[in-house]
Amino acid sequence: MAARSQLLRTVYNGQQVRKLHELKRNERPGVARLREVLEDRLQEIKKAKTWKHERVLTSPQDTKVKLKGAKGDFLNFCANNYLGLSNHPEVVEAACEGLKKYGAGLSSVRFICGTQTIHKELEERLAQFHGREDTILYGSCFDANAGLFESMLTPEDAVFSDALNHASIIDGIRLCKAQKFRYPHRDLNELEHLLAHSEARLKLIVTDGVFSMDGTVAPIKGLRNLADKYRALLAVDDSHATGFFGETGRGTEEYCGVMGAADIICSTLGKAVSGAAGGYTTGPKELVTLLRNVSRPYLFSNAPPPPVVAASLKALDLVEHSGELRQRLRENTRAFRTGLKSAGLTVAGDDHPICPVMVGDAPLAVELAAGMLERGIYVVAFSYPVVPKGGARVRVQLSAAHTQEDVKCAVDAFTEVARNVGIVKS
Repeated sequence: MAARSQLLRTVYNGQQVRKLHELKRNERPGVARLREVLEDRLQEIKKAKTWKHERVLTSPQDTKVKLKGAKGDFLNFCANNYLGLSNHPEVVEAACEGLKKYGAGLSSVRFICGTQTIHKELEERLAQFHGREDTILYGSCFDANAGLFESMLTPEDAVFSDALNHASIIDGIRLCKAQKFRYPHRDLNELEHLLAHSEARLKLIVTDGVFSMDGTVAPIKGLRNLADKYRALLAVDDSHATGFFGETGRGTEEYCGVMGAADIICSTLGKAVSGAAGGYTTGPKELVTLLRNVSRPYLFSNAPPPPVVAASLKALDLVEHSGELRQRLRENTRAFRTGLKSAGLTVAGDDHPICPVMVGDAPLAVELAAGMLERGIYVVAFSYPVVPKGGARVRVQLSAAHTQEDVKCAVDAFTEVARNVGIVKS
């Protein structure tokens, strides 16, 4: 381990001044300066109370997990494991078989020697699942979004993005040279104004299907109507909907009663579908073909590992052939939302398993999450800049793997802790 420069902090007239105290023999001056600059930034993050504490799991992802440094099991209410497939025995077995048959990885990008039969099989299955012409796999949905806009849009085109879209959409749009417009969250009137005044060659509306911090659902029908009216395209990131939202798990457009509304869907294999990793874009064949030829995250990243692909194929089998998990998830969601409302707590969102328990004050949200952890419920508080100022919350995520007893335990704990910290008056 490289020797580390030590920083001496002295105080003059109430001002904190940091001086380089000692330069270790093996420490380069540039690295020492980097440490000094980054220490200031890290202290700013801590002062702003936005420091990210990573708890370490010593067990598989499941409804009950073990945390490093803590005794006993914790009920897990903060994972994206919507259908409980992350540690499902059939999914695990499929991953093991994929590892044995195809190896740990391809050591290559797809167009050189990184495509196997299972990659093509999964792409075909996903296209069929969504009712689209073709699909392209990525290492993550973040990569899918990062590779979409730059590939298909030019300065002649325009993209219209919801203000609360996921960071991957924001970053993907930044990479492209199209005209960029942001409309207020789910505001169809402002979006129409922007579309009406645009003379772009291609107009692309892009939205999250379900917004991850709020559990709110995009107005897909209204967006489709505007797209048709102004000859625009509609792209939906359906990461928090694929596999479990809608009657058959086809996502936000099915939930909203407008199947086929999206021209392009980007989604993930790292949440409801296996919970492992991977993402994809599905839509018109010409677009997918273009992405295979010019999309940088696809061309310059290794192919998804065979065990991940095999696990996703098995998870897709489970998603397609059984509605029991989705029904259980809907029941758990209703029970949780009803229970917290009866306790006097506010849960945001639109009947989605993402259930943000709204607090407002950031330190109070942290106190609520800490109290839940003490009672064996694993949840996490979110505050600015992850969510707007004054919008601090504890985000809860339900799973089909939770039992009714698990849900009741969480509701009772929230009720008790919320009273103890003063969020709800006794």
